Amino acid sequence: MAETLITTLRDGLALRAPAMIVTIYGDVVVPRGGVLWMGTLIEIGAALGFSETLVRTAVSRLVAAGQLVGEREGRRSFYRLAEGARQEFSAAARLLYGKPVPAMGWQFHHAPGLSDDAARRGALARVGADLWLRPDHPGFAAPGLCFLADPPSGQGDLPALAATLWPLDRHAADYRAMIAQFAPLCPRLAAGGALPPAAALVARLLLVHAYRGALLRDPRLPEAALPDDWPGEAARTLFAQLYRALSPAADSYIGTRFEGGAGLLPARTAETQARLLALAED
Repeated sequence: MAETLITTLRDGLALRAPAMIVTIYGDVVVPRGGVLWMGTLIEIGAALGFSETLVRTAVSRLVAAGQLVGEREGRRSFYRLAEGARQEFSAAARLLYGKPVPAMGWQFHHAPGLSDDAARRGALARVGADLWLRPDHPGFAAPGLCFLADPPSGQGDLPALAATLWPLDRHAADYRAMIAQFAPLCPRLAAGGALPPAAALVARLLLVHAYRGALLRDPRLPEAALPDDWPGEAARTLFAQLYRALSPAADSYIGTRFEGGAGLLPARTAETQARLLALAED
């Protein structure tokens, strides 16, 4: 039964080995010291449907791209996230596992020559030749000349304007697809039908991967700019509920099967416990 459930979850997602490996590191390895043996990566990759050859190829590509760094101990290879990739996932982890911080308003940016990729990463929408609008999220390094904006009137028109500047229908569809994919887990777990440890870890990794993809594409606009049926909060609630429910068995499996540079990784650390506590407050 657990194998069928995992197959259904896995087949409903368009998984790519390099992206999934980054998810494994961010969710499991980084909060437990950061280093993982290649043999463990091959084992969990097989549970996710990837062959050993595909895992090794993906790791080689991640090393070449500067996202993983390898080290050897005798005949065994170990890998950790490169510093740039680690910082990138740390920022993502604050969104995934931390208490949600809503946008406080809006920013205008005059940024000539801003690339489309930089604009997408910063949730900036073009409103003029070199003029961009974005939600005011704390900690964002603003490009170009920045102005804070707070509309004193007409806020009822914000959803209509936002829909012309950001692909909100696509982002809503991502959230709804994630909800439809993982909501069937809730009745089973609520009824005491806990998954075996290995299946619980795979289900949690797939959950993190799916929700992370939807969340990081979402510009996270102020609530006043969102449509009434926005599914982001429902997706967040489902993610927090399932992550907490799957973690006891998943973490137990990690502590008995995942090997780092100094032996088995700990089942739990202060950082993993802090994630669970933050998600319990959602």
